[in-house]
Amino acid sequence: MIHYDANAVVHINESLSHEQIHNIEKRLSGVSGIVSACAHIKTPHLMVVDYDPQTIHSRELLSHFTRSGVHASLVGGI
Repeated sequence: MIHYDANAVVHINESLSHEQIHNIEKRLSGVSGIVSACAHIKTPHLMVVDYDPQTIHSRELLSHFTRSGVHASLVGGI
């Protein structure tokens, strides 16, 4: 099976604790089509999401944030 790789940067509007960020990273990493999600400790409001665009659309990424009660916007790809 061929996997396509894309990266998106998501801006998180709220100021979240490290634990909240970790929980979002963990939850996203379990979603089909998402390979990984991580935010750097120095820029917790920016999360890089590595995903397969053949499986999940970038707009769907944002829906997982809103379901977590977080306001986020897609900044762009890497």
